[in-house]
Amino acid sequence: MQGPPPPSLSWGQKLLPAFFLTRLNRFLTLVRLQEPMAPVSSSWPVRSRRPGPVVEAHLGDPGRLKEILVPGRPVFVKMTKVGRGGPKGPARKTAFSLVMADVDGVLVSLDSQAPNRLVRKALEMGYFPELASYSQVWPETQSGHSRLDFRLTGAPGAPDFFLEVKSVTLVQGGRALFPDAPTVRGARHMEALSLACQQGLRAAVMFIIQRADADEFSPHDQMDPAFGWALRQANASGVKIWAYGCQVTPSSISLLHPIPVKLDYQPD
Repeated sequence: MQGPPPPSLSWGQKLLPAFFLTRLNRFLTLVRLQEPMAPVSSSWPVRSRRPGPVVEAHLGDPGRLKEILVPGRPVFVKMTKVGRGGPKGPARKTAFSLVMADVDGVLVSLDSQAPNRLVRKALEMGYFPELASYSQVWPETQSGHSRLDFRLTGAPGAPDFFLEVKSVTLVQGGRALFPDAPTVRGARHMEALSLACQQGLRAAVMFIIQRADADEFSPHDQMDPAFGWALRQANASGVKIWAYGCQVTPSSISLLHPIPVKLDYQPD
């Protein structure tokens, strides 16, 4: 029997092409918009893009993104609503958000919220065979001293299941790597998952690679050996480690098939 189709999220509006210029801080960038394609003249129907204005664009991914956010790189932005903020989040002071980058022909999503939204949609539709028996999905639940992304309950005869989701954007030579910057918080999440397993519960971490060119996943030990150690300790404690690639297009992002996890990878 064929399973449900891969979960997909729409960007919600047509994205605007631009060029990345610089990163002002963790959450703010400068980009140069490209004007819409239009005929050069009425007698010559060749289309071209002319440079447009320089604007500030919000960046939702706080990672380093050093290999992705290169000056002059083609990117895509979307219009956002400027407001005062409120209980759902801080005030947005920019009229644009940076959504994705074109890395040598590979579209890479820079929406750090997309993986959690994709996974939640997948959980609710029973997309993952290992988790399909869990009938209830509880986001943002406490485990020890950490808040994890999901707690799954309601599986007949099975203990509750904690699931942490991590966004991955860095791929080198077909290998997805996490993290791209040291993350004390990430190591703490692995410890919380380990503790859940030690208490008789079940747990997993799912790495969502927001691009389609990854063949394998490994911890980025050169960047953060402490996270790599915590991930391996979690695995030894019974924590499952899963990785999924994504199909990214100018209109949507969708989950692809799972990819192999290689914990013993050692770079040359």
